[in-house]
Amino acid sequence: EPTGLLAELLRIEARMGRQRGAEKWGPRRIDLDLLMHGDNVMQSESLTLPHPGLAQRAFVLQPLAEVAPGLQLPDGRWVRDLLQKCDCTMLEPLAKQEEK
Repeated sequence: EPTGLLAELLRIEARMGRQRGAEKWGPRRIDLDLLMHGDNVMQSESLTLPHPGLAQRAFVLQPLAEVAPGLQLPDGRWVRDLLQKCDCTMLEPLAKQEEK
């Protein structure tokens, strides 16, 4: 059940020190988002599935395409196709970041 899963993600964030109510787009210790939940499509006050920003965020699409290359969104779009439309020039593999 997606809302129960979201509640658990929020509890994990809280246990790790995330303070909600702070600056919406500011830095944070942890940020867990529920991007998809199977083929569920829903919109409520607390949750929209699939995540509304999923298709425009290269930093989400790149790792998603790596772990699930054949993933299709409930609306029929393919993750690999969405990734090709994104600007990935700012993405850097974690290993490269750690070498700096």
